[in-house]
Amino acid sequence: MTGRGRSAATTGAWSAPAAASAAEWIAPAGDTWYRPAPPPVDLAGGLAVGWAARMAGRYRLVPDGSVELLWLDTGAVWLCGPETTAWQTDLPRPVEAVGIRFRPGQAAAALRLDVAELRDRRVPVDDVFGARFARRLADQLDTARDPSARLDLLHGTARGWLAEAAEPDPVAATVAGLLGADPATSVTELADEAGRSGRQLHRRCQAAFGYGPATLRRILRLQRFLALARRTDAGLATLAVLAGYTDQPHLSRDCRQIAGVSPAVLVGARPAPLAPAGR
Repeated sequence: MTGRGRSAATTGAWSAPAAASAAEWIAPAGDTWYRPAPPPVDLAGGLAVGWAARMAGRYRLVPDGSVELLWLDTGAVWLCGPETTAWQTDLPRPVEAVGIRFRPGQAAAALRLDVAELRDRRVPVDDVFGARFARRLADQLDTARDPSARLDLLHGTARGWLAEAAEPDPVAATVAGLLGADPATSVTELADEAGRSGRQLHRRCQAAFGYGPATLRRILRLQRFLALARRTDAGLATLAVLAGYTDQPHLSRDCRQIAGVSPAVLVGARPAPLAPAGR
């Protein structure tokens, strides 16, 4: 892995169960909450969301094409790569966490790394940026007065990265724009709009998003389905068409392959409760 510091990607670390893309949340009794927040205006082009949470219970994480910077109250700071399939984690005790999520395709330029090397991995920040940077950031986060202050620190870190970011790949920008507007856009259409061959498009998408355009469009299409399901009471067949699937069986196949469960199970699970005002 090449980035702003040394690197040696590792696996097995815990990632962010409070992510907005988490489609299943089964919490035990107790004081648990989740509070998402839009990024500051000057970071909105690079970041999708920030969040703070106190979590316990079982989570199913559904891929959303993003790279995430995550702090846990254990003192660990992780860089979480884009996932290809959902995974589930159980938290036996409440854990406080704060995270920021890059928009798909933005982390490559900001972090100056090949995002494919982060795919399906959770990497300690010191493995990417060095022990001195990681220790300083962890100390600041550990001693911050509250979750809001920790989120401000993560935003400040991202602000520095984005200010010094490499020139964004125009091919990645084209792909992100087209799939953001319509996740059903075909790979052939993406290649034509980007002015690249299918092989060239695949290579550029791997570096920017962590996987090729076909995988990216499937993941973003499933996320569109989840977003629509949260906003409307429409049936699965209608939601499938609105999200860009050919029909409901098409949605069911993709959902089981990516999320590991049926669409009905995915949208029927409870979302994490929002934090009370003022927390």
